[in-house]
Amino acid sequence: MKVSVKRGTVLQENVDAILVGIHENGTGFSPLVQEINRLLSRSISKVLERKGFTGKPEQIEVIGTGGAIPAAYVFLCGLGKAEKAGLEQVRQAMGRASLRAKEMGLKTLATSTATFGFRLEGVPIKDVGYAMAEGAILGLYRFSKYKVKEDTNSRNIEELRVVEEERNGVREAEEGVIQGRIVAESVNFARDLINHPANDMTPAILAETAKRMAAANKIKCTVLSRPQIGRLGMGAFLGVAKGSQEPPKFIILEYNGGKRGGKPIVVVGKSITFDSGGISLKPSEGMGKMKYDMSGGAITLGVLRAASMLRLPLNLVGLLPATENMPSGTASRPGDVLRSMSGRTIEIISTDAEGRLALADALFYATRYKPRWIIDIATLTGACVVALGNHATGMLGNDEELKERVVKAGEKAWERVWEMPLWDDYFEQIKSPIADMKNSGGREGGVMTAAILLSKFVEGYPWVHLDIAGVAWNDKERAYSPVGASAIGVRLIAQLLMDACS
Repeated sequence: MKVSVKRGTVLQENVDAILVGIHENGTGFSPLVQEINRLLSRSISKVLERKGFTGKPEQIEVIGTGGAIPAAYVFLCGLGKAEKAGLEQVRQAMGRASLRAKEMGLKTLATSTATFGFRLEGVPIKDVGYAMAEGAILGLYRFSKYKVKEDTNSRNIEELRVVEEERNGVREAEEGVIQGRIVAESVNFARDLINHPANDMTPAILAETAKRMAAANKIKCTVLSRPQIGRLGMGAFLGVAKGSQEPPKFIILEYNGGKRGGKPIVVVGKSITFDSGGISLKPSEGMGKMKYDMSGGAITLGVLRAASMLRLPLNLVGLLPATENMPSGTASRPGDVLRSMSGRTIEIISTDAEGRLALADALFYATRYKPRWIIDIATLTGACVVALGNHATGMLGNDEELKERVVKAGEKAWERVWEMPLWDDYFEQIKSPIADMKNSGGREGGVMTAAILLSKFVEGYPWVHLDIAGVAWNDKERAYSPVGASAIGVRLIAQLLMDACS
């Protein structure tokens, strides 16, 4: 879908539908809504009087115009209570409205930041345009590659037109729309990777995809094979890969948008393309969803794509330790001891605690860059799902300023994080009698014991760990995120990087 910005009057646009925002119980119409209401003989007021549509978040009501204006329809998009107005409500409304328009077979839509940002005092037009583009593009996403009989092109929206009356508004809205489109399309890029079945998203295929994305965006991409990984001494990562016939890949992406020699920000993404649990086999129920265990890696690729297309003035590195975790005669066993790249040894208690083994070597490799920050993102622990459910990402880290920045970015992107403790006490649970540490400390405090293990491989560098196990997959549709991969983390980290450049 094309998203464009132009100067003019929305009411004069010859489009299939105009989208307008309505706050709950019609508490104050924007000037555009007032004019539409007048031209359509109080149709909007009558809809609100019927009480079927009240303007609650995610509600959509479609009104036919009967030729009173060039557009055939007006979409009333619920924004919720005026006192709770925010950019998230704009995203939700645009996501729902765009999908409804697609289902109706409409091709062209028009709107204005003024009608959606009417109650957002102090919020720049740029930010409203950004949220509108995000919501529309994310809401339209569907993964239908394997639906042979589905005609995915017959009902696609061709254009969303953002119309601004003031020249300055055009410039600001266009800047926001361009950025929002890039970030949203990068989210959808990551969603596609995660939604692919594991037979079509092996470590080798993931590596080839990374190469193509990098080549298209002036990013350097290096892929290390098993012998090269072995020469680096990544025994923990290779210990996970031992059970699979699919060869592991260590994918390195480098975007140099900042000063030559400037300290980079390193993003490390867990990239287990299928997680059976290994010898510590998972229950069969739900195992098919374990293709999503490479969400962290897909998100990392999405972040690199967005940063490059946004031309952010910073240096950025992405690291993806990609492998399957499979049971076989060559697989690592509970009780085995692995030697990591750092030299530290790790006793395997559960082969299903494999992500931290792969990340341990990748995080230690990240310190080679002497980075400004290290951020890792991973579907790491079921304990995080139990603790935080499906609405928050677990955050742990060793640097207060970086954690504060992540929280702020999460609030703005509405990919919120919740800090959990990283106390030395938790290391007591993963002490091993025969190695430097164990890869599992049991059920109690599972989020923290996993993170405390990772912290030992980034000592001396600002680091934040994001556990997305509870938010990486949707079992039910949300406003702008369908069932399947959410790719939560792309928008969060992209916002963090943009804030770092401001």
